[in-house]
Amino acid sequence: MKTSMKTLLQQMMTMAVVLSPAIALAQAPAAGAPQAPGRGGMPARVSLSVTSTGWPDGGEVPMKHAARGENKSPAFEFHWSTGNTPAAAPATLQTYAVIFHDIENAGPNRGTTDTLHWSAFNIPGTAKGLPEGLGAGDLPDGTRNGPGIGARGGNPSAYFGPGAGPGPFHHYVFEFYALDTKLDLPATTTRDDLMKAMEGHVIGKAAYVGRFHAPPQ
Repeated sequence: MKTSMKTLLQQMMTMAVVLSPAIALAQAPAAGAPQAPGRGGMPARVSLSVTSTGWPDGGEVPMKHAARGENKSPAFEFHWSTGNTPAAAPATLQTYAVIFHDIENAGPNRGTTDTLHWSAFNIPGTAKGLPEGLGAGDLPDGTRNGPGIGARGGNPSAYFGPGAGPGPFHHYVFEFYALDTKLDLPATTTRDDLMKAMEGHVIGKAAYVGRFHAPPQ
């Protein structure tokens, strides 16, 4: 009985040695196959982020970019990366859109919709960012100013900066959408129609936050 057990163990060890290279070969990725460095075995995806020289993300918006000040739109830069590694934008990228809103303000009729200050869409996918001080209406590169405070009354407008009065800070959010399409919308479109038109076309999204309140009187 002891001899048989010893022989069996020797045979199992021999099989393990023989099979190990084959198992390792089967588990190795094929030549040229994409790697999966992401969490849980998922491939790392290309992500959009934005930066600005106007103020640090989450910081206080200077008067230069406030409606109570110079009311100049801030400059932004677009960045694509895979993890911490810079990457090219997706090949399907066609345009960008931006929604700028005050998340502290409730909408009319006691609703849940906050205050939309400004929006723009059909920003070319080749753009590396937005320059400071965008103009009103349709811009030469195809960028179209959309709904917002300045566009009330049906007139295409431009950036309308933070305007919260003295008191608690309001938080203003720039939401950037990378889209695989160009939006066939008029400048007089509504916020709801703009959001609906982007549905199913978002291939990247980023946000940038600023806090603002007017100086105490």
